[in-house]
Amino acid sequence: MSAAAEAGGLSQRHPEVVIGGEAIGHETVAAIALDYAPVRLHESVGPRLSAARAVVLRALERGDSVYGLTTGLGAAVDTRLDADAIPAFQARAIRARAVGVGEPLSTVGVRALLAARLVAICHGASGLSPALAKTIAAMLNAGVHPVVRRIGSLGQADLSPLAQAFLPLIGEGECEFRGVLLPGDEAMAAAGIALPVLGPKDGLALLNANAQSVGLGALAVDAMNKALDAGFMAGALSLEAFRANLSPLDEGLADMRPLLGHRAGAAWLRGLLAGSDLFEPGTARRLQDPLSFRCLAPVAGHARNAVAAASHAVENELASAPDSPAVLVERDLLLSSVNFDTTELALTFEAAGLALSHLAATSTARIVKLMNAGMSDLPRFLTRHGGSHSGFATTQKTAAALEAEIRHLALSLGAMTLPVADGVEDYAPMTPAIVEKTLAIARRLTRLAAVELVVAAEAVDLRGTITLGRGTAVAHAFVRDHVARLDDDRPMGRDYEALALAIEAGDLLRAGLAWLPEIDP
Repeated sequence: MSAAAEAGGLSQRHPEVVIGGEAIGHETVAAIALDYAPVRLHESVGPRLSAARAVVLRALERGDSVYGLTTGLGAAVDTRLDADAIPAFQARAIRARAVGVGEPLSTVGVRALLAARLVAICHGASGLSPALAKTIAAMLNAGVHPVVRRIGSLGQADLSPLAQAFLPLIGEGECEFRGVLLPGDEAMAAAGIALPVLGPKDGLALLNANAQSVGLGALAVDAMNKALDAGFMAGALSLEAFRANLSPLDEGLADMRPLLGHRAGAAWLRGLLAGSDLFEPGTARRLQDPLSFRCLAPVAGHARNAVAAASHAVENELASAPDSPAVLVERDLLLSSVNFDTTELALTFEAAGLALSHLAATSTARIVKLMNAGMSDLPRFLTRHGGSHSGFATTQKTAAALEAEIRHLALSLGAMTLPVADGVEDYAPMTPAIVEKTLAIARRLTRLAAVELVVAAEAVDLRGTITLGRGTAVAHAFVRDHVARLDDDRPMGRDYEALALAIEAGDLLRAGLAWLPEIDP
């Protein structure tokens, strides 16, 4: 359970979030999920949902043939529902799609899923009964967290995870509430949330969306940004520690290439290193450094662009109505759509993960070279005690293991190749799995950045009197606030993990707020 919900209380670290008014970004979903920010529906949401609901009820009165309203679902679209079968069909639709297996999503993941679905519902294209939106908001505010097993969606509407998330609305499933696992109906009752009555189309309207992909995507973007910032700072501190030649960061050289990633990376590094004595002639130890140092700007700059593209894809999904059939209020019409397709989200996340894997490869190479006496002119393994001490020697294994896992996770998953639902569903982008593996990459990259930060800080200290840049001085101080210098050998794993957790908590970003706006290209 999140620390924000310890002792059964919800966090007050973030102000109330209003949903259904202005656009919601990934940061807001992360605040709801990570910080337990309370939510409130904008005053325009009720009338908007009521107008869409009226379209649904009029279509039902006319006897229109509408998918999921008067017909079965999936391959059963050719089955016409009798009027008296429609109410029971709603609960049955949820039960039948709760087929998830494997480890449950974390509480944070479940909150992100619920938040993403609520945001989409408030756009007013689902035709959902307005009371259900209030119920979802109440679950978030009360801390009622359904058990959602992660495996079961292929990315063309996250039916299985959403079905599990909304089983409690029909008094079924399981929920974590105040640290206790309860049957769904008991959890809702304990939170004082009345079970809603599902009407026509409500079952499908709750489920036919991509909230697992989008919600976890918002968390992944948050994690990638923090990992990327840490990776940038670690790389810059390694340049200081290695006494690298900074000529590749020259603005004129970057301007010779019309590559935005390269230019942005060079600008960020110049900002981090501003004031460093490395810019003084004759300070660099070598004319040509290893490529892991020299190519940091284009590699990290492109990674920043790739993560920005993934962030943009999440923002677009949060601004979209993923429902099918979608309600077009102005035309008094319901139309089947493919707005639930998440191919763009999947492919941008694949690209971001691959870009981060390149950054990880350079980080690992720098870590090893800083410990190599022949390359760095520093004591081997950065220990002042010679062969009687291991220093950072075995840390190389941790770095290599992290890089190997990142590289493996960055391999493309590809589209679904096994048609399902009687062959009707013969394509899917596999987005939930792609988003989750990208989130796993970000978490490992954060730990690799923590390792490089500690190693580079030790190398800087071994250099003696050198003048760091504005940003690298902040990075060095951040490390020393959390990790003491390595004198006698000690278990360093706990230091790396503690530093990584501080980065994930946003402490590194807060430490650099004084200069970050100045170096944003």
